[in-house]
Amino acid sequence: MCRCATGIERSSEASPEVISQAFDQHKLVGHCKDVAAYVRRHDIKVVYVALPLVNVPRIQKLISALRDTTASVYFVPDAFAFDLIQGRLVEINGMPALSVCETPLHGLEAVLKRTMDLVFAGCGVLILSPLLLLIAAVVKLTSPGPVLFRQRRYGLDGKEILIYKFRSMVVCENGPVITQACADDPRVTRVGAFLRRTSLDELPQLINVLQGSRSLVGPRPHAVAHNEQYRTLIDGYMIRHKVRPGITRLAQVNGLRGETATLEKMAQRVRFDLEYLRNCSPWLEVKILARTLWVVIRDQRHVY
Repeated sequence: MCRCATGIERSSEASPEVISQAFDQHKLVGHCKDVAAYVRRHDIKVVYVALPLVNVPRIQKLISALRDTTASVYFVPDAFAFDLIQGRLVEINGMPALSVCETPLHGLEAVLKRTMDLVFAGCGVLILSPLLLLIAAVVKLTSPGPVLFRQRRYGLDGKEILIYKFRSMVVCENGPVITQACADDPRVTRVGAFLRRTSLDELPQLINVLQGSRSLVGPRPHAVAHNEQYRTLIDGYMIRHKVRPGITRLAQVNGLRGETATLEKMAQRVRFDLEYLRNCSPWLEVKILARTLWVVIRDQRHVY
């Protein structure tokens, strides 16, 4: 494989010394303007054009020159100039296209993930039904208000869903302004503090999974009011909604749980969510679920 000097010829300092410093002497064959002649002279069979996308005129000029040869010419776009989410080559009506931001769940992968959700959530509800009834009774008897906390959040494709949790506060905020729970929050009941610390308040979300609005693993959904706030402050925030929101997520098993008192804390969670989207696989799902069980058993800190 050999290279040409892509940008040096525009400089007045395009001396042999400058070129030698910029490229490997043994692989540099000349300027881009010399490529076509080099290809003809050495009977090159295949040429890959990998110039930056900003050099469109130069790309056009080079490809036009290469048409005067018998070489096969391939254009390799600098796809890594973008922050790819499930980047792949697709075909649209016979035309090649590069997906820059796409859901990781297609075909068999989507079916497998949904099957895992239904099996694990269904078994969870059946096995834990006595515990669910016990918690519901304790919540009802120890503080006034409904057993379940319902709140509007964004789900798949940014559509609103209603999520369920055991009520752990004396309030059930679901409006345009929602205050996050924090350490020693007076709104949290005694029973609610225990449910939060042990993550038992999350169990009714298994019903969301069975309904199809949630998944066991995926980016955590935030209240609509918080979504509208953070989507304008954190780059890529809404990309999280390319999949169903999860009960647990990659950020959670990496120690990022609880209150997001600062913008940086929320940004850290979003970075893990995007990392999950880039590398989503059945094996990653199983690993996150296993690590979640370990974190819940081990971690005795207050989680809000």
